[in-house]
Parts: sequence; structure tokens; C-alpha cells
Amino acid sequence: MTPNVTEDRQPTFVNSYLLDRHGGGTAIDERGIATWQRGDGLLWLHLDVLNPAAQAWITDQSGLDPLVAEALLAGETRPRSIPEKDGLLIILRGVNMNPGSDPEDMVSVRVWIDADRVITTRRRRVFSIQDVRAAIDQGRGPKSSGEFLGMLVERLAIRIGALVDSVEEQIEAIEDRVASAEFKGLQSDIAVLRRETAALRRYLAPQRDALTRVRGRTEVLSVEEVYELEEQNDFVTRYLEDLELARERALVSQEELTNRLAQDQNSRLYVLSIVAAVFLPLSFVTGLLGMNVAGLPGTQSPNAFLISLLIMVALGIGLIAFFRWKKWI
Repeated sequence: MTPNVTEDRQPTFVNSYLLDRHGGGTAIDERGIATWQRGDGLLWLHLDVLNPAAQAWITDQSGLDPLVAEALLAGETRPRSIPEKDGLLIILRGVNMNPGSDPEDMVSVRVWIDADRVITTRRRRVFSIQDVRAAIDQGRGPKSSGEFLGMLVERLAIRIGALVDSVEEQIEAIEDRVASAEFKGLQSDIAVLRRETAALRRYLAPQRDALTRVRGRTEVLSVEEVYELEEQNDFVTRYLEDLELARERALVSQEELTNRLAQDQNSRLYVLSIVAAVFLPLSFVTGLLGMNVAGLPGTQSPNAFLISLLIMVALGIGLIAFFRWKKWI
């Protein structure tokens, strides 16, 4: 679809469709949007709020309540839902699939729905929106505004689920590395995973609450559409539980890693202590015999060195035998 453009050649709408309420839809230009009436079909408009033309349309031409328009244009958002007398405003989060971005740096999509119109806004590209557009082009799109919301939430949940699965795979790999004593770089990998898990939980928890508050609080959704949202909310709840489990598993792996490292360090120090204990009396003997003073025994005997050596060997063997008897080694 060729994007609509204003007189200054800036695109006003990223997507603009007139849905036939049977799963299909056709692209509609800016003139058609201006002349659209509620009986003409379900209108879906998708805008980039970083575009000044889109900002002006939402503020001046959309006919939305100023508070709703402000929420659609807000820079910083968190998932929430606000039922209105004639519609519903809901702000959701999705996985950031844009090139060069971290998936846990989630993207926001703001949605306004009423009986005959859907308006969605974003600051960064949301691939779940593209999924909905592709479904419309294939004749498998939503038949109502509530079904549009359900389809969008489902596409967001699918990508969130894939990201949660990757987190679980990472924690399994970390657990295997801990078990096989592959410690190189493991602490930093665990720290990165814990930060990723915390970021995902930060966004998913309010998203679950936002979907929960939709239930029974608006006339826009049918019973079946409310049920579908509850199903998707159950998936989000499960993902939160999986993330909580992954966080606990990462914490256990970090504690086990710390214990393994401490155990290895203690083992090395123990060996050094045994070696030092064996050589301490031997060093005393060599130091005593090495004093350059008169009266040292054996200075005139050709066998004195051999005798001293045998004494030290016997002393060393005796010390080792004593340590083994005490089960210190």
C-alpha cells in the first residue's frame, strides 16, 4: 500500500484500512478518511506519533477526547486500560524485534477502539501490527474492533512467549555449564539473564493487570471477545510465572556457582596449607644448619650432608603419614 501523504509529503498514516467486517479490508486514502461515516465500515488507522502530521491529526481531526488523544501521543507509557463511555483505550507492550534492538527493550502500542473505529499509534515499529495487516490482506483479519484487539493481543503474546522460551533455554544452558564446571564468563552471563528477566517482568505484570481490567468494563467487546482476551491474559500470566521460575533458577545457579568457586578456592588453599605444613619443619632444619656460626655439628664429617638429607626425608614422610592418619589429606 502506498502510504498517505500530506501536502508536505510526510506520511500521516502508517496504515489506513476500511474493514468489511468479514475478515477483509481495503486501503483507504486520506480523502476517504476525511469523508468516512460510521456506517461505511470499520475504520483502522495506524499512526507514528513521532510524525508531526500524525500528531496534528490526532489532536485536531480525530474527534477523540483530549485525554485519550494525549494518551495516544504520550512519550512514556506503561501498560494500562481506560474504559470510556463509548470506547476503550488500552496501552500494551510487545517484544522489540527491530534490527539492532534488544528484545527485552519492549515496544509500546497504544490502541483506541470503539464500535466503528480502531486507532493505533506507535513510536517504533511493532511487528504484531504488521501481522494484523497481513491477515487483513489475506482476508483473515478481524471482523470487529474487539476482535481486532484480541488478534493484536494474541500476536503480541506469541512473540512474548517465544522470548520467554529463549530465556528458559538460556537458563538451562547456564545450569549445564555450572554442572560441568565451565565457569569462564558464567557470572556475567547470569547477570545479563537476570537483568533481562527483570525487564520482561517489569512490563508483563502491568500488561496482565491492564487486560484483567478490561473484563466487563466496556460495551465495545462482546462476550466471546472478552473470553478471548481472558485466554490471552492467561498466557501472559503463565509467562510471568515462567519468568519468576527462571529468575529463581538463575539465582540458584548463581549461588551454586559462588559455592563452587569458593570450594575450588578453598581446595587450592588447603593444598597450599598442607605443602606449607610439610615444608615448615624442613625449612627450620635447613635454616638451622645453614647458620654460619662455629660449633655446628657435622661440619668436619663428609657424611653430614647425607645424614641431614635422610633426616629431612624421614621428617617429611613422617609428617605426611601423620596427616594421612589424621585424615587431613
